[in-house]
Amino acid sequence: MEGKVALITGAARGLGRAGALLLAREGADVVAVDVCGPLPGVDYAPATPDDLAETVAGVERAGRRAVPVQVDVRDAGALRTAVGEAVGWLGRLDVVVANAGICIPRAWDRVTPEIFRDTLDVNVTGVWNTIMAGAPYLVAAGGGSVIVISSAAGLKVQPYMVPYTASKWAVRGMAKAFAAELAQHHVRVNSVHPTGMATGMGSEAMQAALGEAMAADPRPRHMFTNMLPVDWTAPEDVAQTVLFLASDESRFITAHEVAPDAGVTEY
Repeated sequence: MEGKVALITGAARGLGRAGALLLAREGADVVAVDVCGPLPGVDYAPATPDDLAETVAGVERAGRRAVPVQVDVRDAGALRTAVGEAVGWLGRLDVVVANAGICIPRAWDRVTPEIFRDTLDVNVTGVWNTIMAGAPYLVAAGGGSVIVISSAAGLKVQPYMVPYTASKWAVRGMAKAFAAELAQHHVRVNSVHPTGMATGMGSEAMQAALGEAMAADPRPRHMFTNMLPVDWTAPEDVAQTVLFLASDESRFITAHEVAPDAGVTEY
């Protein structure tokens, strides 16, 4: 990754931060994007400006440059402007990691129109906005890598989260469609499908909401069981997959789903 520049959304914490720090240690400068403010309808606390500042500090401790961008991925115009300014400062863009997303678990009959809309706005439209903001710079650079963070829920149906599952299948398809059209420019596009990660999204409030949905219909809950005997993975583990797809080691991999999922999608 030496000398390359990566754009990462949802970079203030969790997988976004882990990816930013790992890519920086491997030589990349980072455009770190996060809304750092209220998220629609979620049961967990959002990232803060201090969280984003800590990501930036970690990148700088690795000896690389970091540009913090506090913007909502749902705002296409603001995102494009901010990415353009950041690329102007750093000189180029080689990698786009569309990571920002939300999850609001509910039993199917407790999903409101607002929950459905907000989930797709962030998880699907936000990914599209991110790729549209970043891909032109990859084309201009003569190639690069786009990495869409989907979920095990984008490969295997997961209960109690109809909007989230719908969104993660959608971005899986979006990655393949972009891969087909960006291939002529040597831009690769792949999706990553992790199992549950130990991040802020998995807070006690989030688990309580999931537990309430499970109590209403416990039969499908086994669908969250990993094949490997682990309950969670660490974002640093999944970041290794992001690094691989960002690097030249994966230069002939495109339009694929890569699943650091502890076997949950096959169990």
